Amino acid sequence: MREALERAFREVASPAYIFSAQAFAARAKMVKEAFGKNTDICYSIKANPFLLAVLPDVFSKIEVCSPGELEICKALHIDPSKIIFSGVNKSLDEVRTAMDYGVRILTAESHDHIKHISTAASERNITAEVLIRLSCESQFGMDRSDVFKVIAGRSSVPGIDIKGIHYFTGTQKTRPKEIIKEVSRLTKLLDELESELGYRAERVEYGTGLAVDYFTADADEKEAARLMEISGAIRELSGRVHLTVEMGRFFAAPCGWLVNTVIDTKANDGANYAILDGGIHQMKYDGQIAGMQIPVITHIGGCGSAEAESEKWTLCGSLCTTADVIARGASFSGLKKGDRIVFHRTGAYSVYEGFSMFLSRDLPSVYMLDRNNELRLMRGRIETACFNMAEDVNEWL
Repeated sequence: MREALERAFREVASPAYIFSAQAFAARAKMVKEAFGKNTDICYSIKANPFLLAVLPDVFSKIEVCSPGELEICKALHIDPSKIIFSGVNKSLDEVRTAMDYGVRILTAESHDHIKHISTAASERNITAEVLIRLSCESQFGMDRSDVFKVIAGRSSVPGIDIKGIHYFTGTQKTRPKEIIKEVSRLTKLLDELESELGYRAERVEYGTGLAVDYFTADADEKEAARLMEISGAIRELSGRVHLTVEMGRFFAAPCGWLVNTVIDTKANDGANYAILDGGIHQMKYDGQIAGMQIPVITHIGGCGSAEAESEKWTLCGSLCTTADVIARGASFSGLKKGDRIVFHRTGAYSVYEGFSMFLSRDLPSVYMLDRNNELRLMRGRIETACFNMAEDVNEWL
């Protein structure tokens, strides 16, 4: 894969994202092996919907959180039995659309969600499988008392079969002990539901929020160590209930690269600046503040001399704001105009979560290194100026 990647770094039209099907499959396999055969794994596609096109068979489920994500599933002919229709905002019509596609597993984050799912299921003379999302001091899910209320009154609500609990409290958890405590809280909740209501949950969907390291060279090793540290607790829970572990960032982040080109170089007040054809609107490193932390970077170009001195550079994007600093103090030898700068671990969120419309710059191309390491264009560059103006604007000005 390394040779294919290096070739792709040089061949793609910059700026561009490159995602690797092989890297994605390897990551999924690592997680599945850590958690064991009794634990299903679920890909939360909001991290990177492009990877859905090369979803490995090891995934039992995918989490879909919006009508747009459901449309992507339809376009790719995703088996609806794999979909868990989730999200804090579900309208009755959206629930109907999901069910018409064949989705039968949905999460409920409010009493309104229960009503919507019941109404849509009853209209279709089907039974929907529901996971009640347990809140953790946020706008998501329902608090403990409401969870118990809904489950206690489940027999009076037509069209639904409450299968269990959905629990996700947040992302980028660097302390495995925090996740282990959450699993313990889940186990306690299952015990309480059984003892107080006589209800034995069949399923749990749990989002670990396991952290990804963006700014260390040994990220893979650190992440693998955290994974193994929580694996015992996960396996124990899966021995009690049908467990699905849902993650997005942890699967996707290491599978992507963002290729930029140096457009200009300058020295201002004694500091070296390189202007790139990308920027912070196309890149999302969780925890990055004003470019103070340096991600893993590949430099393609340079003077080619082993004796060249390394210099410190501030890498800036193309936006008209002083906030558009990607990295400060990154070291390069012979950095010059026309060189390529490749940012690693941009497989999660960067392609969607950045404020990509700012300054009306084009959206980057997206490429996939397929399972055979052949470079495929998934999406060409998109001009954004047309999004900002109605076609008939001159008629009414």
